[in-house]
Amino acid sequence: MSSENSWQLMTLQDAGISLIDCDHKTPTAQTAGFPYIAIPQLKDGHVRVDGTERRISETDFMQWTKKLLPQENDVIVVRRCNSGQSAYVPKGVKWAIGQNLVVLRSDGKKVYPPFLRWLVRSDEWWEQVRKYLNVGAVFDSLKCREIPLFELPIPPMVAQIEIATVLNSIDARIELLRETNTTLEAIAQALFKSWFVDFDPVHANAGTQAPSLPPEIQALFPATFIDSPQGPIPEGWALGTIADAVATVGGATPDTKNGEFWNPAEVAWTSPKDLSGLNTPVLLDTERKVSEKGLAKISSGLLPAGTLLMSSRAPIGYLAIAQLPLAINQGYIAIPPGGRLPPLYMLFWCRQNMEIIKNRANGSTFMEISKKAFRPIELVLPPVEVIEAFVNVAQPLFDRLVENEKQAQTLATLRDTLLPRLISGQLRLPEAKAVLADID
Repeated sequence: MSSENSWQLMTLQDAGISLIDCDHKTPTAQTAGFPYIAIPQLKDGHVRVDGTERRISETDFMQWTKKLLPQENDVIVVRRCNSGQSAYVPKGVKWAIGQNLVVLRSDGKKVYPPFLRWLVRSDEWWEQVRKYLNVGAVFDSLKCREIPLFELPIPPMVAQIEIATVLNSIDARIELLRETNTTLEAIAQALFKSWFVDFDPVHANAGTQAPSLPPEIQALFPATFIDSPQGPIPEGWALGTIADAVATVGGATPDTKNGEFWNPAEVAWTSPKDLSGLNTPVLLDTERKVSEKGLAKISSGLLPAGTLLMSSRAPIGYLAIAQLPLAINQGYIAIPPGGRLPPLYMLFWCRQNMEIIKNRANGSTFMEISKKAFRPIELVLPPVEVIEAFVNVAQPLFDRLVENEKQAQTLATLRDTLLPRLISGQLRLPEAKAVLADID
């Protein structure tokens, strides 16, 4: 017999949660228009719209949203490939939902709409995903007709409101830190573009635009350009290749069937999977570790903290600076510290020139750029004092970004620890609020 204070086990459909399926086709991509949300945009419970997503025309947007127009507090769920992952819909967005995604929507009678996003991240949710998952030869999937049959514990409405309030509060802090990091990274990237792509300080010294730098930095730049195969470059600067400027190394995967290479787990070892979910270009830890014997099987050995990592395949272009010593697998090109161009400079250079990098790739199964193809890419080599001036400005921005990301990950760990205990009723709200007060 249930009471107003008890957790009740019920199916999603009995809890007043409806499923809305997407159109099973993909509209033509446009250079501008409305965001078309696909699986890669779903990260850590949020939809990341950052300009890399597909854009569609207004005509296609109207067509694709006839059946499904996302509303505030809807939850987008992945049905096929990464089945069960989800992200909530915030207020005031205009998105079309892509293939292999469905939307869950609460009518508000038994499930508080802002609570739904947390319900579908609970341990009980994942138990139901495993129960109903259809294992395929290529991709696993969930059936639209079976998701409404998921049975989940539904707390009393008052508890739902309080749980959502606590978890939303933590999540809002995480988002604020990550929004700050996006701004910090954009500032540093804009500075890189101004100095090393647009050559604004040179134009300022030539008198064609107003100077914007302190005089001691402005004086490091010339006032004239010289011709080069890449077009005009500042006088006194040089052209070279990546091989002239930095060391580049690859990695390997020790035999996964040999336990001695993996146990004891002593040394951080990374694959591009570690970078796929990052919100900032900072790698604080790795999912897997190798033993000292495993490390001996990797020719590049243990790379120092501060190494720039770039995924070289499937896909090309994930970027992060490692904050710990680590070994890498064969899916990376790594740039350790010590070269003429430091990893921080190369991070922003790679961001600025990623299309050039990708154009050097080839492959029959998936596109890959080898070290052999990467090293001859040409780039401008500024004088050492200009590079040092850039690092002196950009490094404090990046250091703050790293600290923000550490704090965000600490909060995310707290959120993910509280979530299952709150949803199951093992942890009551006064205890959760006390934990929250400790981090204020």
